[in-house]
Amino acid sequence: MSTELLRLAGVGKRFGGFVVLNDVGFAVRAGEILGLVGPNGSGKTTTINIISGLLRADAGSIAFDGEQVNALPMHRRAHLGINRTFQVPKVFRDMTVRENVEVAALAAHAPPDTADAVLDEIGLTDVAARTAGALTANQQKLLDLGRALATRPRLLLVDEIGAGLNPAELGAIATLLQKLAARGIALIVVEHLLEFLGRITERVIVLGAGRMLFEGTLAAAAHDPEVVAAFIGG
Repeated sequence: MSTELLRLAGVGKRFGGFVVLNDVGFAVRAGEILGLVGPNGSGKTTTINIISGLLRADAGSIAFDGEQVNALPMHRRAHLGINRTFQVPKVFRDMTVRENVEVAALAAHAPPDTADAVLDEIGLTDVAARTAGALTANQQKLLDLGRALATRPRLLLVDEIGAGLNPAELGAIATLLQKLAARGIALIVVEHLLEFLGRITERVIVLGAGRMLFEGTLAAAAHDPEVVAAFIGG
C-alpha cells in the first residue's frame, strides 16, 4: 500500500465571522489522485490554499510526510515538495515559456536539464521560445502545471485545470495527471467536471458550506442524499 503523505485533521478557517471551513480532515497517499468537489463557495479552493500555505488555518493540523507544516510559509512548503496550479494560470506573461519553467526550476535548485524534461512532458517544447502571454488558454494551463512540476513536487494541488477545455484537451490532461501519479506524485484535484474527474480517480471528498459531506467513490457520492441536496438544493 502506498505511504500516507498528507493528513489534515480538524482544519478550520474563518474570514471575520464567516466560517469557510469547519472540521475538515482527510489523508492522501503517495501516487494517489484525490478529487475535491462541491458547489461554488463550498471551501474547495480555500482547502488547497491552506495546504499550500497561501492561507493559514485557524484550527486543526496539517502533516506532510509526518511533519507538522501549519506554521510554515508557502515557499518552505514548496521546498518540502508541496506545490500547486491555479484556476487562472499564474504565468509570467512577458517571459518565454522556457524562461517560465527555468525560473521555477532555479528556485527549487533543480538539475540543469529540468526545463527541457518538463517542456517535453507537458507538450510545450515546440512553443518554448514563445511568450507566455501569446499562448492559448490550454497551453497556459499546461505551463502553469509545468512550472509546478519544475519544482519536483511530491504533492501537487490542481485547481480547476479542466475549466474551458475541449474534450481532446481534457483527455490529454487526464493522461498527464495519471502519468504523474504513476511516478508517485500525490495529487489533489479540485474540479467541477465530474466526468473528467471520473477518468482519473475514484475517491473523492465532497465539501458543502465548508464541511465534509462525503468521502468515498465518485459513483457512491452521486447517490448520497446529502451530496445531492448540496448540489441541487433541498
